[in-house]
Amino acid sequence: MDENDVKSEQRYRLLIEAITDYAIYMLDRGGFLTSWNPGAERLKGYTEQEIVGRHFSTFYTDEDRAAELPARALQIAELEGRFEREGWRQRKDGSRFWANVIIDPIRNADGELIGFAKITRDISEKRAAQEAIFQAQKMEAVGQLTGGLAHDFNNLLTAILGSLEIAKKRAIRPDVADLIENAIQGAQRGATLTQRLLAFSRRQELQLGPVDVGDLVGGMAELMRRTIGPEVVITTLFPPELPLVRTDANQLESALLNLVVNARDAMPEGGEIVIAAERKAIEAGAVALLPAGEYLCLSVRDKGEGMDAETLANATTPFFTTKGVGKGTGLGLPMVHGLMAQSGGQLILKSSPGEGTTAELWLPITVDAATPALAEEVPIDPAPTAMTVLVVDDDPLVLMNTVLLLEDLGMETIEASSGEEALAILGSGQLPDVVVTDHAMPKMTGARLCEEIHARFPTLPVVLATGYAELPEGAGDISGVVRLSKPFSQKQLSRALAEARQGGRCF
Repeated sequence: MDENDVKSEQRYRLLIEAITDYAIYMLDRGGFLTSWNPGAERLKGYTEQEIVGRHFSTFYTDEDRAAELPARALQIAELEGRFEREGWRQRKDGSRFWANVIIDPIRNADGELIGFAKITRDISEKRAAQEAIFQAQKMEAVGQLTGGLAHDFNNLLTAILGSLEIAKKRAIRPDVADLIENAIQGAQRGATLTQRLLAFSRRQELQLGPVDVGDLVGGMAELMRRTIGPEVVITTLFPPELPLVRTDANQLESALLNLVVNARDAMPEGGEIVIAAERKAIEAGAVALLPAGEYLCLSVRDKGEGMDAETLANATTPFFTTKGVGKGTGLGLPMVHGLMAQSGGQLILKSSPGEGTTAELWLPITVDAATPALAEEVPIDPAPTAMTVLVVDDDPLVLMNTVLLLEDLGMETIEASSGEEALAILGSGQLPDVVVTDHAMPKMTGARLCEEIHARFPTLPVVLATGYAELPEGAGDISGVVRLSKPFSQKQLSRALAEARQGGRCF
């Protein structure tokens, strides 16, 4: 070897040894290691003395070795001139990382195969980011579907509950009234499930405000103890002072109770549930999908059965449950997920089989200095019965039900099945005392109808009935409109009409 060859080899060795982000090493024809760079030692944990001479299948998982992937990788590289794949690889300590692997054949001047060059790169962070984006897109798509289903179900429940309410009032026999009451309670349970669907799709109605998590958890202590029974102990780990967070206190209580019950169910023999809270400042990208800022991380931890990767990936999908028939709806964690999203935070689940589960509720810290006092409900006089109401809804069942509730109160009604028909009626000179309109209607939404009524008949009050907490972008500025949440009772409908008559209007 002449002097130039020696210098070239030295430069090559310096280059390889300077690379620490990639594992670069050589294999002989049989796949045994003949060289090892510092990047390989940093990535995989083996020193050169420990690994040179061993087969490269050492880095593969048991599953890949059983499938003979190392041998096939060398065969593909030899036959096709290159092998490139992504997959799990193992470090010396047994931990795994997601790797991008490239194997190139090395041939001498005569074209004879003398070995392989192998480059391995750790792309675990890239894969995690891609999975987070994919999961967010999946949840958004499922949320759109779920929100649509919840809206349709709300319409059915509105008709069912309204009709049952009138039927109970008109029932002559007490035993018939009792049966109707049972049906009403069943429909109300359906309404609760619908609210959980809306929570997942981030369309439930929330009362966001500053919440003291320490006080909230302390106030729930007795309720949680009664709910989970004596076999499980709850331990709280809270620092002396915690900042306030911005969320809906009632919904956070429901979410926390749901997580505690899940933790109990994961420990059928009993155990300990730890509820902890910690203030954390995160940078952009530090926690998937959360912007940089100050957060309170409220966690519920158990030492139960844990979840495998597949179960963990599906845990927040609506109707997915590992519980037996009749023991769970699969809507608990989706509800928590939706609450966190609407609060500007995130639900993060960490679990592995046999190691238990930790559910983290990341909530943004609020700048408000103190928890506001509960607003007193403003007294509203009952709606006068001697009034005419224009009812607008494209669903015939809901339209008939709303008319039935109003006429039972002694009111006159006018019916319209679309926004265009309602405007035509108003344009003909038939001005009612109040308009009650659904929002989700084809062609012209209720929000758009509200805008048109305000422009043409500024003094005519309108009630907007909807099951959504927030209307879609482009719905218009209807911040002052009287909102009626679906499904609604006769009493709630009457109160909404009274509010509208006593000053409520579209804007």
